Order: sequence, then structure tokens, then C-alpha cells
Amino acid sequence: CAQCFGSRAPRPRAPRPDGSSIDNRVRATCLVYDNQGREVARYDKIHLFDAQVDDAHGSYRESDTFEPGNDVVTLDTPAGKLGLAICYDLRFPELFRKLREQGAEWITLPSAFTYQTGEAHWQPLVRARAIENQVWLAAPGQGGWNSSRRRTWGHSMIVDPWGTVVDELLEGPGVAFADLDRDKLRHIRETMPVWGHRRL
Repeated sequence: CAQCFGSRAPRPRAPRPDGSSIDNRVRATCLVYDNQGREVARYDKIHLFDAQVDDAHGSYRESDTFEPGNDVVTLDTPAGKLGLAICYDLRFPELFRKLREQGAEWITLPSAFTYQTGEAHWQPLVRARAIENQVWLAAPGQGGWNSSRRRTWGHSMIVDPWGTVVDELLEGPGVAFADLDRDKLRHIRETMPVWGHRRL
């Protein structure tokens, strides 16, 4: 993947770009590197997960640890224009609309959905964001148990712009593959031109 797309796996936590912090909080961050190891993009998660979930953990308050980001981020890659989002961002369609407005052809969404929320909402939301915005969506999902007694859903998947799940993993390590076919993307956008039909 690093050679194919000119990127490496994201580092999940980082201070602000200038190294400062507010109340010792960090940012949930997706960093993208080129194939020479240079950082070429940084996305700080905008939407923080503060919610009650019916699991052993019960309450989640990312805002206690994390500071939200502010910027919508896209970048050019050999596979087309890439948009960046993280986990809970998936529940906010306006972010994905902004990514499409900035020219995104594919979006990556590293995630750690809880088992309960993932079982109910993960695939429908991933497919919906791909369909609504006519983009490829690569959604790696952490799966299994971690040290805080929290179980995550997993089910990493790649969804095409028509909403078809092209490849999917369940739990555990693995790699999902897809040919990010730009001709298919173009065909879907031309034959179902929803972008030009928007009125709001």
C-alpha cells in the first residue's frame, strides 16, 4: 500500500503541529507520508466521541484526552485525490461532502468502532458515505479486545462509489485489496450525476 498510494499507516496520536497542547490533550491524527518517508499531509480528527455505549466500558469521553481538529484535508496521490477522516467522523456526512467538494475520489477512514456501535451501524454508514459522495472508501477498522476491556468491531472494508463492498476483513490482522478504478468512478458520476442535481 505504501508503494502503491505513496502513503504509510497513520500514527494515531500527536500534539498540535507546533508542539503545544491545551490541558495536556493531544489530537487523534492521521499522518500521510510519501514513498520517501516525508510527511505530506496531516488530518486531526474533528468530531470527538463522547457517548454512552451499552458495553463493559460504558462511557466514552474522547474530549477528556483529545482536542478536536478544525481542517478538512485532501491531497493528491498516485491513486487520485485522497480525503482523510477518522472513526466517529463517519457519522457526520457534511465532512464527507466537504471532502468531495475538495475533489476527493477516495477517502480513508481509520477507525476503532465499539463492537456494539459497529455491529449496528458500521457497514451501513461506510456504504452510505461512499454512495452519497460517489467515492471509494477505504475503512480499516481495529477489531478484538484491548487492555481497557473494550471490544472493537473490526470489519475493515473497501467500498466502491456504487456502495459495493469490494473486500472485507472480520477481526484480526490482514490486508484488504481493491483496484481503485478511476474509470468506474467517472462512469458512476456521469451516469448518476447527483452532484449537479443538488439544490441545497
